[in-house]
Amino acid sequence: MNKETVFLPGASGSMGFEAFKNLWVKKDKYNIVLLQHPSKKNKKIFKPYEKKCGIKPIPGKGIVEGKGLKIIWGDATNYNDVEEACKGIDWCLCPMGFIPPAADRNPEMAKAVNTTAIEYIIKAIESQPGGADHIKFVYIGTVAATGDRLPPIHHGRIGDPIKPSVFDFYAITKINGEMALCESNLKYWASLRQTFIMIPDIMSLMDPIMFHQPINTFMENNTSKDAGKGLINCLDVPEDSDFWRRCYNMGGGPSCRITFYDFLNEAMEMNGVGKIDDVTQRRWFALRNFHVQYFDDSEELNKYINNWNDSIEEYFKILRKNRPFYLKIVTYLSNKIPWLKKKIQKITYKKLRKLAMDKTGTLYWYKNKMDMRISSFYGSYEEFESISDWGVDMPQMHPEPVWHPLKHGYDESKEKLDLKDINGAAEFRGGQCLSTQWDGDIYSKLKWKCAFGHEFELRPYTVLKAGHWCPECLPPPWNFDEQARKNPFFAQAWYPNHTNDEDNFYPEDCYKDIVD
Repeated sequence: MNKETVFLPGASGSMGFEAFKNLWVKKDKYNIVLLQHPSKKNKKIFKPYEKKCGIKPIPGKGIVEGKGLKIIWGDATNYNDVEEACKGIDWCLCPMGFIPPAADRNPEMAKAVNTTAIEYIIKAIESQPGGADHIKFVYIGTVAATGDRLPPIHHGRIGDPIKPSVFDFYAITKINGEMALCESNLKYWASLRQTFIMIPDIMSLMDPIMFHQPINTFMENNTSKDAGKGLINCLDVPEDSDFWRRCYNMGGGPSCRITFYDFLNEAMEMNGVGKIDDVTQRRWFALRNFHVQYFDDSEELNKYINNWNDSIEEYFKILRKNRPFYLKIVTYLSNKIPWLKKKIQKITYKKLRKLAMDKTGTLYWYKNKMDMRISSFYGSYEEFESISDWGVDMPQMHPEPVWHPLKHGYDESKEKLDLKDINGAAEFRGGQCLSTQWDGDIYSKLKWKCAFGHEFELRPYTVLKAGHWCPECLPPPWNFDEQARKNPFFAQAWYPNHTNDEDNFYPEDCYKDIVD
């Protein structure tokens, strides 16, 4: 039996390594190709696997191969390395991503990895003999593409407006990566917009970015284990499935839903600290402008790849089990000795305040009068200062607030759309469809014009089904207040968390204010 070959870029990440381990157990059926940066960490991770395949490790860059494993020690932002990795493959499963907080501090690398490298993979696949008609590309996108979705719009689905939060250049790079895939000539592709991945080492998440997220964020998370397993399960999707050429929300389902406030409390109490209330000030947490939401359609993806397995309760059990021994002892003593708990809380408060006072932290922005950061994440200095103490005037989280699905501007129940539907959807976005004829194929490119007069070509699927719109209006810069006044489709995802009288403009390079 001829073995198919799977290219797995990003195999050393939290999702990627889980995917690699799942793929490794299928090595009798699949050849594996990796493209890895030759860092000490990556060399150490894959050394045992090289040994099992009879591969002698090499220093630095180069290509090693043996017994069904090929590793290109190189760079995904180098086209020649990508082209080498794509030779003779049947699949590309791509969890590769340069993510926050690192991406916030190094936006150039974020663009290189999350956009340019994806364009290189598409180009390399299309350059293979029959590649566009044969090689299957599953891309991991991000929930950050749809940005801030606080109540009452905390439920979302594919086709909702693309709306990267202000300053979130990472989201822009991932959106461009997905759009390149949607507009490619590949016959078999899928984009899975991944939610927040819950990893076993929760302490590694202690970063100033934790304060960017409002406490009343409604999160549908996914464990790294389920994320990796789900990606490899894509290999079981047949060619004739309607899975292909579609975007999906990738979350863990209703059993993985939790508010950010409850998530923080569970993590703190598990480590003997008490509640998040005991170790932070509430105003350190932003009031808006982050991302994550409940998905009303993550079940659609689960039907194909069966990635709903772990629950939020099971995740916290894993966390408790994986805590270092010393932390288990400290937690036990803290829960038994009140004065010790108070001391631990005091130490934790100082550590977290230090994070909030980092250049990328919300308290730093307030203390140093970073006007644009404050306006985007809080609304104003006055709103920052008026935030109550914990337990006073808390946002509604239980019971869950009422919500309503966003409209997409056409009759979604219709199996076959016509040009009238296309025109109506364009008008709902404040623009128009310039094409006067259409063959009814949702993947045939049409010409469009947005409310600002920009003309562009996109497939109807990219616009109506995936939620993308004018590439030129995509930030940076961010002029979302102006866009909302002209685009009803976008306005329904903007005004629930912004006022009609706001008129903010965030320039082209605004996100560089925290760059290292």
